[in-house]
This record gives sequence, C-alpha cells and structure tokens, in this order.
Amino acid sequence: MTKKIPSEYLFCECTSPACRLRFPAERLDPRANLCPRCGAPTRLEDALNAGGHVSMAVARLPGPPLEALLDNIRSTFNVGAMFRTADGAGLRRLHLCGITPLPDHPRLARTALGAESAMEWQSSPNALETARGLKAAGMRLWALEGGERAEPLFEAALALTGQPVVLVVGNELAGVDPALLDECERVLAIPMQGMKRSLNVAVAFGVAVYYLRGLPQRGA
Repeated sequence: MTKKIPSEYLFCECTSPACRLRFPAERLDPRANLCPRCGAPTRLEDALNAGGHVSMAVARLPGPPLEALLDNIRSTFNVGAMFRTADGAGLRRLHLCGITPLPDHPRLARTALGAESAMEWQSSPNALETARGLKAAGMRLWALEGGERAEPLFEAALALTGQPVVLVVGNELAGVDPALLDECERVLAIPMQGMKRSLNVAVAFGVAVYYLRGLPQRGA
C-alpha cells in the first residue's frame, strides 16, 4: 500500500453556500482560513501527494543524449519553464544564445523552480558559431520550426540513435535564424489543428523534447 505524504499545501473550501470556492494555499499561510472571494471561513484539507512530492524512480531512456540550443528567447518565464522541462526530460545540457536570459536572472527562477541550478548550461552571444562548433564535435542539429523543410514531429521516422542530437529553438516571434536553420539536419514541426499556427515556445519545447525522448523506445 502506497503511503500518502502530506504536501506543503492545503486545499481550502469556502463554507458559504453561495460561494463554495475551492483553492490551494500554503500550509502555514494564514490567508487559507478565509475565502479570497467572499471572506467567509474555509474548511481545510491536506493535499496528499500533491505537487509532485512523491518520489518516483524512472528508468533512463535508451538512445544518445539530447541537448537543446535556445536562441534569442526573450521571455525569462519561457526560459525558466524550458529549464524545468529540460531537467524533467533528462536533457544533458542547454546552450543559451543571443539574448536568451541566463539562470542568474532574478525572474527566471519563478518558473524554473530550482531546475536552473540542476541543469548544465553554457552561454554564447552567437548561436551560429555555437551550432557549427556542436556539429564539429559530432552532434546533429534538429530545428523545431515550420517552413518548406518541416516534417511533422509525430511522423519523424529517424529514432534517436547514434550521434547526440541538439534541438534548436528560436525566437518567439522571428523563429529560428535562417542561417542557423541551414546548419540543421532536420526541421520538425508540431501539427496544428486550430486557427493558431503555433504554440507558446515553452509549450512547443516541452512537447518536442518529451516526444523525442520517447522515440528510442518506440523504435526498439
């Protein structure tokens, strides 16, 4: 039987029949005792096993290492989220290029939540030079981008076997630098079904890295 572990949070429910708002709050936060909407007292419940506090052993996926090159990502919040995703997906390293914020930026930690200290990273002002250096070191570059060369991510036939792969992600508005795109072996796009033609860059990054990390198992 799995032991339930109380988390640092409580779930609170407003006692007013007209409101009944349910919301999470930190265990020691006195504001948990009153509803933020109507001000009525609340009932408090332990948030058992919430927030990812249960330790889970995860076997490392087969295949070569995966890294990512983040070029000219503007938002500290996007970069922080990408650090957290990279750590969770088991990426080996992040290459931060151009204007991409570095982990010492005070706002980056708000979404990285400690992953900025756990992930290995290096920075460079010039992504093109970095990309060429990575290729010279024997790494393959795959871009996450649209355009004529793009193939659907979910139909990617080549599994992550052999040389390590670096996923290249570009600016939120301008996309991947064309000169950098020319250095990439493959271009992968996430198919879009609605009116919008792209996802938030941190969301797209998460979809792509978790899919690519699973490719070796699918091809085994």
